[in-house]
Amino acid sequence: QLTVVESGGGLVQPGKSLRLSCVASGFSLDDYAIGWFRQAPGKEREAVSCISYIGMTVNYPDSVMGRFRISRDRGKNTAYLQMNSLRLEDTGVYYCAARRSICSESGAYDTWGQGTQVTVSS
Repeated sequence: QLTVVESGGGLVQPGKSLRLSCVASGFSLDDYAIGWFRQAPGKEREAVSCISYIGMTVNYPDSVMGRFRISRDRGKNTAYLQMNSLRLEDTGVYYCAARRSICSESGAYDTWGQGTQVTVSS
């Protein structure tokens, strides 16, 4: 059974940092891409970042460029989303998802985690 489990969310003040983790089970990150998505209250889910099976990375919204960084530890079969200089508008539920090989739009991912809440508030 293929699963991904997120952790690392929480309540932080603006300007602070969080690191989210996505632990993969039942498959290898050497074969799968991991995407990070987020959904703010009342808004549609949006893609945040992705790392492909060969380690190529993509950041989607301009708003996270230079602040968020995706990475992975192949030995731990875990992907990470380092989020720095957090803003109020980064608040939402963050999900990781997996699909074979390369990054794609959200509908192409077939394994999703339960999500982890990130709240940025002063």
